[in-house]
Amino acid sequence: MKLIYDVEDKPKFKSNIVFALQQLLAIIAATLLVPTLVNSISKTEMMSQAAALFGAGAGTLFYIWCTKKKSPVFLGSSFAFIAPLAGACAFGYFGILLGVLFAALVYVIIAIVIHFVGTKWVDKLLPPVIIGPTVALIGLSLCSSAVQNLNNTSAGSYNLVSILCGLIAFGGTVLASVKGSRSAKLVPFIIGIGAGYVAASIATIIGNLTGNSYLQIINYSPLIENFKNLSIQSFVSVPNFTAAAAFKEGFKLDGAAVSQLALLFAPVAFVVLAEHIADHKNLSSVIGRDLIKEPGLEKTLLGDGIGSFIGAIFGGCPNTTYGESVGCVAITGNASTSTIILTAILAMLLSFFTPFVQFVNTIPVCVIGGICVALYGFIAVSGLRMLQSVDLGESKNLFVVSAILVTGIGGLEIQMGKITITGIATALIVGILTNIIVSEKKKCCCGTCCSTPAEEPETAVEPDETVEVNEEEETVVEENID
Repeated sequence: MKLIYDVEDKPKFKSNIVFALQQLLAIIAATLLVPTLVNSISKTEMMSQAAALFGAGAGTLFYIWCTKKKSPVFLGSSFAFIAPLAGACAFGYFGILLGVLFAALVYVIIAIVIHFVGTKWVDKLLPPVIIGPTVALIGLSLCSSAVQNLNNTSAGSYNLVSILCGLIAFGGTVLASVKGSRSAKLVPFIIGIGAGYVAASIATIIGNLTGNSYLQIINYSPLIENFKNLSIQSFVSVPNFTAAAAFKEGFKLDGAAVSQLALLFAPVAFVVLAEHIADHKNLSSVIGRDLIKEPGLEKTLLGDGIGSFIGAIFGGCPNTTYGESVGCVAITGNASTSTIILTAILAMLLSFFTPFVQFVNTIPVCVIGGICVALYGFIAVSGLRMLQSVDLGESKNLFVVSAILVTGIGGLEIQMGKITITGIATALIVGILTNIIVSEKKKCCCGTCCSTPAEEPETAVEPDETVEVNEEEETVVEENID
């Protein structure tokens, strides 16, 4: 893709702040949603939105350092670990930290293995016929989430006004990205979110004045409650960092708890590994560089794994590379890692600023849904672009692609006790196995086990031979042959 800012480019600081804020808005909804869901499932208040935001920023900074500033992607709270996190809450804050540590160790061990054996196996195991539809599947699997957000208000009921506000956000993003000025093309999501938020605000004001709850799209109560009693805490507060809470609570784990935490977290890390490779393959296609080779898969894994543990130390949530961040890079053409670094710093600073976190919570889900239509769509299209080099006229390729798409979109999951292999990971496994089954065996030189005949050995030519070609008679005359 044509990039406006390449990986090493550094936009002007004032512009870069706006670009970073846009990246932050693209990933923040999902990052803050994970701790909310974990609290809801575990029926506790152990996870903090502000702390998760700080942890995502800290984990991203480590990832950027580990990958030598060559991989422009933000790490946010991982949805794959929601169930393990909810289970770990029963063991206290140290249970959360220890569980994430087990997941991080899986990444580190795999990274060490890759350091010694190399990454050629990745291209053999995951050729374009597999990685293309898998990346597309990551975007397609999120489509239902985007549409549900468009359909629903925070109350969870179908609302046509919500759909209109979401489509306004989507339309603003599209117009800014396609027909906007050069500056507008770099910040389409800010424009889209702004347009959708204004439309939702107008509808909400009319709804409040008329008493029509159907038009009340935005819930301003978090902001209103915050400013009822003005104090320093109304503006600045220290998040409930997981490590601090853990030392305050004390260590209460026994051997059985440790083994149970290992079984909760370690298998999920293997599942997320597949998505990690797919995300980096996708990002590679966007920026025109093979991140699996440079900085190297072992470095991206170390950055993701240890970055997850760093994120958990502060916010409790393991991190993962965000497709929303990749989509933002693809749509805006801004692949500068300086923007990602500034995004991480903003996330950490704003986690202390109470009104910002509360303002983000007032952005209606329908507006987020409109933005996600563009983000998730670009992820899907990026995967489909990888299939351009694949001959879909061959039935073996069709079987591989169809196996991945059908099982993935259908949501096939594998459950083994407390371990659940997600739909995307299951689809990837099915695709790999299908590709192995339909692939032809490599041929030997004798031609007996080959599907294509072995090449005839070339006849050796003595050094003193000369060959002349008579163009008129189109015959070959050999001279000076002993």
